[in-house]
Amino acid sequence: MFPTRRVLRWIYLGRLALATAIFIAALSSWEGADVHATLLATLAFVGAFTFTGVSIWYADSAPDRTGATFRLLQALFDVSLVTAIVHITGGANSQFAALYILVTAFAALLMPARAGLLISALGITLYFMDVFLLRGEVANVLSVLLQICVFAIVALGTSFLSSRLREGAESREELEQALVYAKLQAESILRNIRSGIITVDKRGRLLYANPAAGHMLGFEEDQSLGRQAETVLGAAAPVLVRALERAVTAKERVTRGEANITVDGRVFPIGLTTTTIDDGTPGGVSATAIFQDISDIKRLEELRLRAERLEGVAELSASLAHEIKNPLASIRSAVEQLARAPRATDDEKTLSGLIVRESDRLARLLSEFLDFARTRVTRFDHIDMAAVARDATRLAAEHPSRVNGLSVTCYAPDEPLMVEGDEDLLHRAVFNIALNAVQAAPAHGRVTVEVGTVSAATMPAGVTFDRDAIAICVTDDGPGIPDDVRDRVFDPFFTTRPGGSGLGLPIAHRAIEAHRGVLFVDSGAAGTSFTVLLPRSQPKHPEEHA
Repeated sequence: MFPTRRVLRWIYLGRLALATAIFIAALSSWEGADVHATLLATLAFVGAFTFTGVSIWYADSAPDRTGATFRLLQALFDVSLVTAIVHITGGANSQFAALYILVTAFAALLMPARAGLLISALGITLYFMDVFLLRGEVANVLSVLLQICVFAIVALGTSFLSSRLREGAESREELEQALVYAKLQAESILRNIRSGIITVDKRGRLLYANPAAGHMLGFEEDQSLGRQAETVLGAAAPVLVRALERAVTAKERVTRGEANITVDGRVFPIGLTTTTIDDGTPGGVSATAIFQDISDIKRLEELRLRAERLEGVAELSASLAHEIKNPLASIRSAVEQLARAPRATDDEKTLSGLIVRESDRLARLLSEFLDFARTRVTRFDHIDMAAVARDATRLAAEHPSRVNGLSVTCYAPDEPLMVEGDEDLLHRAVFNIALNAVQAAPAHGRVTVEVGTVSAATMPAGVTFDRDAIAICVTDDGPGIPDDVRDRVFDPFFTTRPGGSGLGLPIAHRAIEAHRGVLFVDSGAAGTSFTVLLPRSQPKHPEEHA
């Protein structure tokens, strides 16, 4: 509660000063002084210095030794010392009797209320015994009793004040501990939160930046504090700097804004919110920006729009395919009969054969289109995705379109990676993605198919699976997908490969989406990577996600 060591120092100093003064007074009147009083003053002087020296040595050798027992011994010695001095200087007529009040006050500061009252009671008892029993001063009964009442009143008052101060100090300590805990907790949250947090002062200097902000924007947060935000962030996030400037100068706030930042040549979007704090003091205005990388959220939004677009195309294409397929079969049958007629010429037979071949090609295209339109989960079984990936990779590696020297490898664990799903549909999805990589890779290139698990904590933002997921990553080292083509790779019938139908990736996308999974694509100059995330389990009613 109180600074114990500081109070003890004052007690040591007062004790030694008092004992020394009494001893010097006894020496100055040595010839006329009572031998008993002189001896008692000497003993008090020697005892005070000895006890104080031992106390200082004991307390300094181990600071945690100044506990309740140590402080109680100090108070008991001081009561005894004051009693000896009062006895030497005249008992009831002693001017030093008021020292009992001082001892009581110090005891109340250092010890609980009950201990302080005990010391006061001991002092009153010793004073009473000295005056009436040892000195026999019966004539001063009224004066002594009045002094004893004063001692008792002071003891009760100091005890009450001490207890109230102690309660206040304990409340303050609890509040300080709560504030420290809240500060540490807030600092821990700010340091571990995924969102970036930056605070600048009125002059645009960085006051605070958490590790997520430094990692996201590519700077060392500890080394950048105190520098101008324009200098630290201007190259990577000029929009963020301008938003902070407007917030701190004009107090313009941004809520759920978006901006693009560039770090190490990578451009990605962030969601941005700014706020202003003004404590009313000169220069007390600051602005804080909270932002996060929303690349994954944007990608998931694109996936959702893509799935809706493919669903609409599928519904329309299914009806059109049925309407075209039946007349096409009739046309093909009629042309075959005309070609077999006896009066058919050679030119007519040649044209008939051409019509039949093109009809067959169109029929195959319509069948693929119907496969795309009918991509539905028909049954849910427990499937080992490691085995599915190995089999699909083997088929893709044996496809006739594979160029010479191309390495196709599947990395899958020996232990099963089980999911609930339609095995035929998932096999077709993985095969189509792997085949797309095989057809995109150059001669002597490399295609890898990796299968593993992804924990819920490391999934992209916005992907909310109940537990960990199965991840299948198909990577090739081809030329990559051009920016103007990347947004169309999942559109039906869009292809850059001669002779391709443009339905492989759309079918794969719909198959993954039917299993509540997601399909990401990342492409650059060093190649392309398709990543599939599949939940381990499916809802109880699969038809709800057909």
